[in-house]
This record gives sequence, C-alpha cells and structure tokens, in this order.
Amino acid sequence: MGLWLYILIVVWGGLRFQGTAAVRSFSIDYKNNCFLKDGNKFRYISGSIHYFRIPPAYWKDRLLKMYMSGLNAVQIYVPWNYHEPLPGIYNFSGDRNLEGFLDLVAQLGLLVILRPGPYICAEWDMGGLPSWLLAEPNIILRTSDPGFLQAVNKWLSVLLPKIKPRLYQNGGNIISIQVNSEYYTGWLDYWGEPHSTKSTTVVTNGLQKILELGANVNMYMFQGGTNFGYWSGADYKDKYYPITTSYDYDAPLSEAGDPTEKLYNIRAIIGKFQLVPAGPMPPPTPKFSYGYVSLPLCVAFLDILSLLSPGLPFHSSFPLTFEALMQTHGFMLYRTVLPDDILQPVLLSVLENGIHDLAYVLLNGEYKGTLERDRVNAINITGQLGDSLDLLVESMGHINFGANNSDFKGLTHNLTLGSTILSNWLIYPLDIDSAVAQEWPPYVPRSNSTTGPAFYTGVFKTPGINYDTYVKFPGWNKGQIWINGFNLGRFWPVRGPQQTLFVPGFLLSTSVLNTIVVLELQNAPSNPKVLFLDRPVLNSTSSFSLKRHGITGNTIQL
Repeated sequence: MGLWLYILIVVWGGLRFQGTAAVRSFSIDYKNNCFLKDGNKFRYISGSIHYFRIPPAYWKDRLLKMYMSGLNAVQIYVPWNYHEPLPGIYNFSGDRNLEGFLDLVAQLGLLVILRPGPYICAEWDMGGLPSWLLAEPNIILRTSDPGFLQAVNKWLSVLLPKIKPRLYQNGGNIISIQVNSEYYTGWLDYWGEPHSTKSTTVVTNGLQKILELGANVNMYMFQGGTNFGYWSGADYKDKYYPITTSYDYDAPLSEAGDPTEKLYNIRAIIGKFQLVPAGPMPPPTPKFSYGYVSLPLCVAFLDILSLLSPGLPFHSSFPLTFEALMQTHGFMLYRTVLPDDILQPVLLSVLENGIHDLAYVLLNGEYKGTLERDRVNAINITGQLGDSLDLLVESMGHINFGANNSDFKGLTHNLTLGSTILSNWLIYPLDIDSAVAQEWPPYVPRSNSTTGPAFYTGVFKTPGINYDTYVKFPGWNKGQIWINGFNLGRFWPVRGPQQTLFVPGFLLSTSVLNTIVVLELQNAPSNPKVLFLDRPVLNSTSSFSLKRHGITGNTIQL
C-alpha cells in the first residue's frame, strides 16, 4: 500500500467513521455541506501561523492573541527542509519543536488544520522541499518520480508518528490534513518591488461575506513573522524575484506580533457570528530605540577563508552547483586564475543566465563588481596571467512556486573570459554561521579603502532592558547580519523596500555586551554603524535603478 493512501486511510478514515457521538470525531456531512465535530455541526474560523518564522519564546503570545481575536483554529505548515536539513539528519528541537508547538496550541484551546506537505510553498526556501533532493541526477520533483517518492515516504515515516497521537479522534486537536487553500489578508514583498498591503476594508468585507454564507475560512496569514537566516524563498515570473527577510504580510498581527487595526476589525466581524473571548487583547510587545552602534573593526572575507571553509576545497574542471556539494543555503566561493594577460577590458560573462543568484567578483582580492541573475550577466575586467579570480556566489533562496522547483544554486553554467571558457576551479563550501559563532579574533581597525565582501563588528550594552527592536543600515549596500551569533537574515537597503530587520528582544543580553557582526558584500559606509529603532521601515521607495547603477542592457561598465 502506498504511503499517501495510508495517510488518507489513517487520517480521514479515523476522522470520519466513528461508532457513536460519544467518541471524539470530526467528519464531513456531505448532505448538509458542513463539518461535524462530535456529531454536531461545526464551523472553523482559522488563521495561519508559521512556527518556523517566530521564535519559540513568542509562540504563546502570538497564539493567545489569535485566540482572543475569536479564532477557534490555526493552520500550520510543516517545512520538510527545516526538519531534515541533510538526508537522514532530523531536527525537532528548539525552534524546530513541532510537537511542542502543537501541544501549546492545544493548551490554548485552538484546533489545528495541518499542512504537512511535502510541498508547502509558503514563500519558504524551495517550498519546503530539501534542496539536497537535487543532488540525485534527473530527479523530477513533485511528481511520481521514484526517487522523489522514495525520499517523501522516508520523510513521512518520521513525521506521521509525531502527528498521529495528536489527531482529534486520538485525543489531540488536529481536525484535518489539508493540501492547499489560502484566503489572503495581505501579500508578500519582493526585493526591489513596492511594499505590499491589502486594505482592512477589503479583508473584512470579504470575511463577512464568507461567514454570511456559513462557510469555513482560514486567513493566510494571521501573523507572518520573519525569514530569519537564509530561509526566504523566491518566485519566478519572467525573471527571478527573491523574497524579503520580513514576512510581515500586512497581516492582522504584525511581524513583531502586535495587534493592528486589521485585527480589531476582523475580531469585530467574527463577533457578529460567534462569541469571542471576553477580556482585553494582549498588548503589543515593548520596543526600544537603542540608537547608533559603531562597527569599528573589520576583516576582509578572503583573509579568513580558512575559517569560513575549514575543509579542503573541491577541485573541478568546471563549476559545480551548491546542490552537488550538499550546500543547502548561503554562499560558496569559486576560484580560478586568469589564463592570459588581459591588457584591455574583456567581458567576464556567464552562459545561459548561469548565476544563481548573485556573484561578487574579486580579482587578486579587489572587488570588481556584481553579477546578478536575470539582470547583470557580464562585467569588464583586466588583469595578468595567473591573477586569482574569485566569485563569491550567494543563494537568495530557491524558487518556491510553480514549475521551477529544480532551482540549482551557484554557477550553473560555464564562465567565459572573452571567448575562453574558464576551467580548473577550486570550490569552497562556506559555513559562515559556524564561523561567526566562533568569535574569530583577527579583526583590525577598518581602513577607509576596504571594499568588497568583508565582516564588520562592534558591541553595545542595553540600558538594562532587552525589548524588541529594529535594526537599520544607513549607508550600507547588501549583506547579512548576526546579533550574538543569531543570523537575523539578509539586508538590502539600496534595493528595498525593506530597510529594517526585526530583532527579537530575547536575543539581547542585559548583563554583558552584545556583539554585532555584519557581512557587507559590496561597499560599506565610511563610518560603519547600524541604527536600532523602535518601529519598522518596510515601505521605503526602492533606490535601485538599472541606469543609476551604470547598467546598460545586461552589462555593467566598471
């Protein structure tokens, strides 16, 4: 018997066919077009929340606010790649504690609509599918491909035993397993596009009409949260559109979990159709402006390559992808040498749009420019025979939607210098998070001439509080930030619209100095510093334009 058929029998069979009303049951009354809970007509009013986008310290606060909004259920996705980062290596602890989250939902009296995938979309990296699936040659994802189904079955054999005791008929609170359906309260943001919003009036009018029909509804999202680290996905609509670090979604609960006008209006609509809990809504979490923090110390990326990639590099005649080397996120460095003297500018270009997704080009350690998928596929360089050519390639997130799930990262095609195909590569997988956690020592006071990929660091002390805050990047270009070793995610203020990153207060210490590490990939400001604010800036007009950045067609002139 196939495992998918097994799911249907175990879940839906158990939910539908119960001998008496005294036994817990959740079923479909097809004749009257409704759900039955313990034999009685039932309607759920639900909201989506992603435990993987919210720190565990805040789970209870967010769920309580959803309960106080009048919801009787929440919809939860399970991202496969979050729990099986490498084949056969599973993680259900800490911020990945799915069972703990489900149990907390039950304690607060909310039911669960579970969406276990294996594909979830959700603007999450690769739609929740592990990128290591692409290491198998010729695999076709989201089909009956034997290689794909074998991996899915193995994953579900781990996941389903955690779900089964929490099904409603087994004493738990999971009333259904759902494949797909979303009613939007807002919309996502892409780097370089305007901030998306959906008016409260549109959302509440739509909700009222749905409830007047007697229908069940789930609101996606009720809280969006944050794409910490490298987890944001991307869409492909004529070109590649990476998704911002913020997943605020203009949802009823903000990225920081604060009630919005939209939430209070939704609560009022729900109150017309069923009782909502008495009592006040839990207040917003406190915020604080910690002000400017200088980052006076710096180390060039290439100067600590041995710390960032402690193993030996891979030798290959031609470029290999992230997936071929089991690099699931982040960055890889590709190194070769110039095969000839280049006295006059010659185009360094990539075939078949083969930069996935950005490549920061350095010649003998000097930053020369950036290649970008679908936008910039060539730059001019000069140099001498034997000069070291490095491309630091960044994944901005695997495509999470549509038919482009086989989204390989890195250099996916050959690079050419003029008419010469470059070969004999050294390829360095990079584990920057682990290196940052080591607090490596070789920082030095910054030189004003520092350009290209480099790390900047500084410390600050809080005034005895650790409230939530937002970090802004005045004068910076693009990069990644860690606070006390926690990877907050990508910043890209020159592209926008997002200008600040959410900093959960629990990350901050009130007793010792807090450490900030910023990886700037292009050019840092002359006086490197960041600014902590008590409110987000998510809707700044993008300053990015092809013409302003000297881009003509698909070639940048340096």
